[in-house]
Order: sequence, then structure tokens, then C-alpha cells
Amino acid sequence: MKSLFFIVLTSLLFITHAKADDSLHQPWQQLLSSHVKSINHGVSTAVDYSAFKKQHAQLKGYLSTLSDVTQAQFEQWDNAQQLAFLINAYNAWTVELILTEYPNIESIKDLGSFFSSPWSKEFVPLLGETRSLDNIEHTLIRGSGKYNEPRIHFAVNCASIGCPALREEAYTAAKLDTQLEQQTQRFLADITRNYVKDNTLYLSSIFKWYQDDFENSFRDTQSLQAFILLYPDALNLTPSQQAKLKSNTMKVKFLDYNWALNDNQ
Repeated sequence: MKSLFFIVLTSLLFITHAKADDSLHQPWQQLLSSHVKSINHGVSTAVDYSAFKKQHAQLKGYLSTLSDVTQAQFEQWDNAQQLAFLINAYNAWTVELILTEYPNIESIKDLGSFFSSPWSKEFVPLLGETRSLDNIEHTLIRGSGKYNEPRIHFAVNCASIGCPALREEAYTAAKLDTQLEQQTQRFLADITRNYVKDNTLYLSSIFKWYQDDFENSFRDTQSLQAFILLYPDALNLTPSQQAKLKSNTMKVKFLDYNWALNDNQ
């Protein structure tokens, strides 16, 4: 009888957490679905920052809700809930940062200075501390050691054309794996960022900056080439090209990054 009660209680808690996760991010979902548009045959997106600015109060309301989450509450969530929360927080506060100077801005880099980058600014009240975007990405997500999720690099968005697409919907625990998989395939399929020509694989600089993350046993991959080979269809790799990547006989070069604002204007 006691174990039956425990099973029912656990199931109710799981359902409650899932609903709380969806409810928490619903305002962000509404903003994204309204103001982020798919472009380039669906492989990237453009952001209507003017429209975001008109609904700045709604964005601030969502950010305030995120700030109200305590460290104790966060630690009660499973990994998927935590990761969805952190990705949404990073993306939403990045939009907030852009809006501080929009429309008088051509790149997120304009918001930095000679001494510090925009990602090192401490302006995000989250989980009991005032944090930077770098802290969210590199400490809470990558530095925690608990997620081992290289696909986050196709989900967190730096408000630049060179970045993977800002997804048109909020991340949620229930759909997180599917969303991350779609974002990865989407980014790899963007021939302005990743492509093969002759005997060379040209990749976004993201793969250079975070190469260690792609070589850290995600789905048993131990090299960047092995990670890429998880997605041969996205890059339209022929069997011959796949064989060269596998044998490490294909050159890999990294492309310059486009830091221009991913604005739809």
C-alpha cells in the first residue's frame, strides 16, 4: 500500500513539474512565436526587435518570473527542466540586452567595451545571484558537468547572424531532446555556415571555440568528425565524404563569424 502511494505521489509530482515548466515559459513562447520568423528555407531565423520593444513589458514580466525561481526550486527539477530553464533565460536576457540600445545598434558587440565583452556584463538576476550571460552558459550550463550536452550550442543565441537560429518557440522539458536535435540539424543544414567543398569540410567557428564539448563522449563520440557524422543527412554528405571524415582524411576549416545583428529590418 505504501509503495502504491509513493508511485501515485511521484506521478503527480512529475505531472505538476511538467505543467509548471510549460506554464513558466508560456509568456516567452508567445513572444517568440510572434516576433521570430523563419528565413533561408527554414535553416535560420530573423528577430523583430522593434516588435519586442513594443512588448517590452511582457518580456520584463517573464524575466521577473525567471528571477523569482530560487536555487532550492531549481535543484528539485530534473536535468531537462533545468536545461530548458537556463537556455530560455540566456536567450530572453540576450534579447533584453539588445533592447537596451536598439535600434541604435548594429551588433551585440557594440554593447561591450575595450575592457569587457557584453557577455561578461553582470545584469541577470538569476538563482540568487546577479550573473552575466557568460556565467549562465559557461558556469551553469557547461561548467556544471551534469548535462554533457553539446547541442546547447545550437540553442543558446547570441543575437548575431552567425549564430544558430533563435528558435521560434520556448524550450520545455517535455520536448527538449527533440528541440535540441532539430536545432542541431537545422544549423548543420545551413550552407552559409557549414558545407563541404572538394576535400574540405567548412564549419562554423562554433565548432572551433567549443571543440572539446563535441569530443566529450556525446553518443560515444570522441572527435569533432565523429560528432558531425551523427548528422550526415543535414550536411548532405556522400558515402565517400563520410568515409573520409571517419578516416580523418578530409580537411576541416573554420569559417569567419558574422556578428551583425540578426534583425529582420
